[in-house]
Amino acid sequence: MTINLADYPLLSTIDTPDELRLLQQDQLPQVSEELRSYLLNSVSKSSGHFASGLGTIELTVALHYVYKTPFDHLIWDVGHQAYPHKILTGRRDRLHTIRQKDGLHPFPWREESDYDVLSVGHSSTSISAALGLAVAAEKEGKERKVVAVIGDGAMTAGMAFEALNHAGDIHKDMLVILNDNEMSISENVGALNNHLAKMLSGSFYTGIREGGKKLLNNIPPIKELASRAEEHLKGMVVPSTFFEELGFNYIGPIDGHDVDGLVDTIRNMRSLKGPQILHIATKKGKGYHAAEQDPIKYHAVPKFDPADTSLPKSQPTLPSYSQIFGDWLCKMAEQDKKLMAITPAMREGSGMVEFSQRFPDQYFDVAIAEQHAVTYAAGLAIGGYNPVVAIYSSFLQRGYDQLIHDIAIQNLPVLFAIDRAGIVGADGPTHQGSFDLSFMRCIPNMVIMTPSNEQECQLMLTTGHEYQGPAAVRYPRGNGTGADLPSIEQTIEIGKGVVIKEGEQIAMLNFGTMLAESEQAAEALNASLADMRFVKPLDEALIVELASKHDVIVTIEDNAIAGGAGSAVNEFILANGLAVKVLNIGLPDQFIKHGTQQEIHQELGLDCEGIVNKINNFIS
Repeated sequence: MTINLADYPLLSTIDTPDELRLLQQDQLPQVSEELRSYLLNSVSKSSGHFASGLGTIELTVALHYVYKTPFDHLIWDVGHQAYPHKILTGRRDRLHTIRQKDGLHPFPWREESDYDVLSVGHSSTSISAALGLAVAAEKEGKERKVVAVIGDGAMTAGMAFEALNHAGDIHKDMLVILNDNEMSISENVGALNNHLAKMLSGSFYTGIREGGKKLLNNIPPIKELASRAEEHLKGMVVPSTFFEELGFNYIGPIDGHDVDGLVDTIRNMRSLKGPQILHIATKKGKGYHAAEQDPIKYHAVPKFDPADTSLPKSQPTLPSYSQIFGDWLCKMAEQDKKLMAITPAMREGSGMVEFSQRFPDQYFDVAIAEQHAVTYAAGLAIGGYNPVVAIYSSFLQRGYDQLIHDIAIQNLPVLFAIDRAGIVGADGPTHQGSFDLSFMRCIPNMVIMTPSNEQECQLMLTTGHEYQGPAAVRYPRGNGTGADLPSIEQTIEIGKGVVIKEGEQIAMLNFGTMLAESEQAAEALNASLADMRFVKPLDEALIVELASKHDVIVTIEDNAIAGGAGSAVNEFILANGLAVKVLNIGLPDQFIKHGTQQEIHQELGLDCEGIVNKINNFIS
């Protein structure tokens, strides 16, 4: 993909922030416009995260202009908004490869650039890491500055508040920028706040404040009076905020799309001592009307025509597993008024839009708070309700202690609908659902189910919903196979697999949606094939039967081999002294990079050809 750099006279001269800092401040609005145009042209031709980056154009320019990156540390929370950062830090001409196999990583990634201080992908980690870096910078003694940029959505997570509480307590020099893209500021209020922010971050005000503190430090009553006077002064001119109570100096909100005002304020704040909060107001999708109107739809986009008013419609396909879950949820809620569905800010991704509209009293979006989501479900279960926690595999990791401590130990009837299990594709290592079978399998009282298609998925959801203990159904990103759905009441016997095909010498045990590839491989090898359905409890009788009739057992799963479903089979075979060789096929002991699901499966030998080759190499 080629973009004519002649259309970007300033941006084309910026290969690193060093060149940006050579420009005059009055040139920054033009840089911002060129950067926004470049981002639009590049992502529309290649696909990727979109609306978030459009909202942080001016902020990105201002931060790299004021701070001496990469010496100064700049941390982007989550990283959806970091495409402009990548463009300004030497990756402009490779942006079209983002999220593609062997291309740029979808998020800030330490191995990719010295400018990416923290590898991210999940939310609300920036303030904790920034505080650690601030402590390290102080001990280093080289005047290195630390900035964390966190969105208002990521600020809903408990981890962000834990970090704020600690930062205010130990009082290290750092700046946290709260990028608020929900608050609208009218022109007059924005101008006033910009003026006041410059004043409150400037040397005159801060000089009076710091000088007064030193002078009155040893006179407690007067010190308290002065502190209250300062609070009242700020209360007259800026919105009241609890950040001050946490020990932060709060400034804002200011217009996050006024690059000149941002530079002035951030430059002033760079020299302030102690923990600082700068609250900026931005518009997600800024500069592209369709994205401004529907930032959720334009959060991540396929290739599209910027001149068109809508994104291209996808071709009709089979329903996704997320849709299957969402439809099941609605059907079950019609029958069960005690069903309560919980999501940690993933309503759209988890297929819960219709449910949220039809059953608002039974729907709870707890924001980006996975720990709370799990323990909240525990409370509902104790209260006599039937909670369903819809959560991505990689996000359930964040509620692991709660899964053990608050659900499993008490054997509470909570159903976990685990989406994005296995290889997810373009989002890479932070989002691959590689570990859920491994980290759940060791927990007592858990029932763990791995559907092979959408029919099995619905059967297992109903089975888990009726089970009087913790249960999990894990399913992948992507579409089903076209299998007919059973009635909503139908269930399956817990811990029982099914034989799909009978063959000779080799018995293949499939766990999950690798079944189609396993069937092709079984045909090619004349092997027996069982769909195990349950990782816990295992169908031990079926394993004994297959081991007695075959020389080799092969387990197949879209999860880490280490501690996964295959490991459960190994343990059973060893414990019972079964005389059979075992081969485990699954994800290797490494973090899986980004690429399409098909590309990654093929590269890891998890397609039919790869499975056949692994088995032939094992038995030869």
